[in-house]
Amino acid sequence: MIDERLTKIALLVIKGLDLGIDDALYLTQTPLFELLFWANYLREKFKDKKIDTCSIINAKSGKCSEDCKFCAQSALYQTQILTHPLVEEKKILAEAHQAKLDGAKRFGIVTSGRKLNSKEIERVCQAIKSLNQEGEILPCASLGKLTLEYIHFLKEVGLKRYHHNLETSEDFFSKLCLSHSHAERVETIKLVKEAGLEVCSGGIFGVGETWQDRINVAFKLRELRVDSIPLNFLNPISGTPLSSIERIAPFEILRIIALFRFIHPQRDIRLGGGRDVNLRDLQAWMYYAGANGVMIGNYLTTSGRPPEEDLRFIKDFELEVGLERKD
Repeated sequence: MIDERLTKIALLVIKGLDLGIDDALYLTQTPLFELLFWANYLREKFKDKKIDTCSIINAKSGKCSEDCKFCAQSALYQTQILTHPLVEEKKILAEAHQAKLDGAKRFGIVTSGRKLNSKEIERVCQAIKSLNQEGEILPCASLGKLTLEYIHFLKEVGLKRYHHNLETSEDFFSKLCLSHSHAERVETIKLVKEAGLEVCSGGIFGVGETWQDRINVAFKLRELRVDSIPLNFLNPISGTPLSSIERIAPFEILRIIALFRFIHPQRDIRLGGGRDVNLRDLQAWMYYAGANGVMIGNYLTTSGRPPEEDLRFIKDFELEVGLERKD
């Protein structure tokens, strides 16, 4: 039997109306495969068949002073990750070149820690400038908290998009992190948006949050008008406080993706860390659930799938790698 309320909700979203809280909550319990049908319809209507691919470099790894319970890079936890200071520019450029060969359209420079110092910012700016001069791939950056001065430095060298996850809802944030606040993350996003840069911001799921938390972070991201929304799913790492938490189920992940597509019909919904180990053989279904972006290659501290396998999935779903045209 067709879920009439779901159909009405989908038609309202298609017309351009924002999803409300009550309807969002309803989507958490409606029949999954009917929900996926509409999520796929929304993706194709607003994003066509383009899949936005990105890749990253862990440009500065570990020894982070923050206490995020899901993160293997915190200096407070006994993990076995490799740590290193900010890498040289030639390393960044070489990784970006390989990412381009692997099929990525965007390349993110990611650093650990609360924020970079002025010398580190200068080095990252030089790498971004070089990437723009080469013109092979679009540079992005995830450098923690920024001052307005640093934001302008990044913009001057041609950075177009900055990544800064909200991670979870305001209510649940203190259960994941105490060394900084949800409000600080919101402040950074607002500063970056006000400076005229695009923002990539999403969250991590499967960390003990509720469906209400998931909806709340999705609505906050809509309020902030972010451009790209990465969805990450916990891959429990030995030594972190969440190392023994039960993995999130594949069907639950698909429902989360679909929920975000309904709340953000015209934004990029991107699958990132943890998709491999949690979705397992259902990875290709992320596109049918509404995703139109994917991180390929390795993640920050864990290995990803071979990029050619991700590209094959895209082709098998009769989709194509490419960026949305902006007139």
